[in-house]
Amino acid sequence: MRPRFLIVSTLGALLATGLNPSPGVAQKPDGRLVGAVVDRSTSAPIGAATVVFLGDGRAITTDSAGTFRFDRLPVGILRFLVRAPGFTSFGLVVAIGKGEVLERQVLLDSTTITAAVATAPPTATAAGATRAQALPMVSVEAAPSLGPRFASFERRRKTGGGQYLVAADIERMGFSTLQDVARGLRGVSVECGGSNGCQIRMVRAPMRCPPEYIVDDNVDNMFGPTVPVRDIEALEVYTGPADVPGEYAGRNAGCGVIVIWTRSGPPARKKK
Repeated sequence: MRPRFLIVSTLGALLATGLNPSPGVAQKPDGRLVGAVVDRSTSAPIGAATVVFLGDGRAITTDSAGTFRFDRLPVGILRFLVRAPGFTSFGLVVAIGKGEVLERQVLLDSTTITAAVATAPPTATAAGATRAQALPMVSVEAAPSLGPRFASFERRRKTGGGQYLVAADIERMGFSTLQDVARGLRGVSVECGGSNGCQIRMVRAPMRCPPEYIVDDNVDNMFGPTVPVRDIEALEVYTGPADVPGEYAGRNAGCGVIVIWTRSGPPARKKK
C-alpha cells in the first residue's frame, strides 16, 4: 500500500501535539522527497516558500514553479514544516521506505491570514491624515469554495442525493474517528466488536457488506476506514445504489460508497 501522510494546519498545532523530531533520523539516509507548494485557492505555484525537515533542521526554498527536493532522508515517519509569506504554515508528515522516492503536493491557505488582516483595527495615522472607514458587514449565503480540486465534490453537494460534510462540520462535531462521524448520518450504522474494532455499514446493504471507500478519487478499501479525522477536508456518504452518482455507480454501489477528500490530496504523478 502506498504510504499516506497528514498535513497539520499550523506550526502551533504541530508543536502542541508534542511530536518529537523524526524517529528515523538515526537510520540509513536513503530516501527522497520531491514535491510542489501551491496556493490552495488558485492552484498557482508558490515560489520562495520554505520547507524545513524537522529531523535535522535542513531547509529548502522552492523555485519559481513551487517545486522542492530533499535527498538523503532517513527511513520512517518524517515531519516537515512548510511556510511562505502571506500563507498559513503547515506541518507535513510522510512515511518513507528504504530507497523510496515520494512525490507530494502541499496546499497552502492564504484566506485565514487575509481575513485576519481585513478585520484588524486601523493603526494610528499621521496628523491630518484621513483614517479608513469600516465598511458595513455583508451577509454571505453561499458556502465558501474549497478550491479547484474539489469542483466535483461541490457539484455533487449542490445536486446529489448523498450526505456531505466539510472539515468545519466535522470539527464542530468534535469526533475523533471516521466511525464516530458516521454514527449521526441517516441510513448508516456502526458495528463494534471483535478484533476489527468498529466498522461502518449501510442499513440497506445486503448481507452487511462493507461500503466502498474512495480516497482522493481512488478506490482504497484498506486505508479508507482508518483515515484520521483531522486529515479529512470533505466527506461524501452514499447509502445505496439509488444515491450513488454515476462516476461511482460501478464500484460496489449496493453496499454504499464513502468518498473521502484529504487535505493533502493524491500523490503527484511522476513525469515520464
